[in-house]
Formats: sequence, structure tokens, C-alpha cells
Amino acid sequence: MGISKMMDSLIQYFSEAIARIFGPSDDAYPLSGVQPFSGDPSKDSHRSNW
Repeated sequence: MGISKMMDSLIQYFSEAIARIFGPSDDAYPLSGVQPFSGDPSKDSHRSNW
């Protein structure tokens, strides 16, 4: 009886891990895109001219 209970708990452990890996994402991050730059460019004389 101990071996079957241990096997059941091991199978449940791995099946929960697999379900979490391959399941839908539960992240609640806000949607964001490119943010405009609102600062002033550097006045450094060594900057690259693109």
C-alpha cells in the first residue's frame, strides 16, 4: 500500500508540473508598446552622427 501511494503522489507531482508548464499563462502584466522619448539628447561632442 505504501508503494502505490508513493507512486500516486509522484505521478500527481509530475502531472501538476506539466500542466503548469504547458497550461495557459496566468500573468497579469499590462499591455505596453513603444514609449516615446521625451528627454533631451546629449550635447556631447563625441556622439555618433547617424
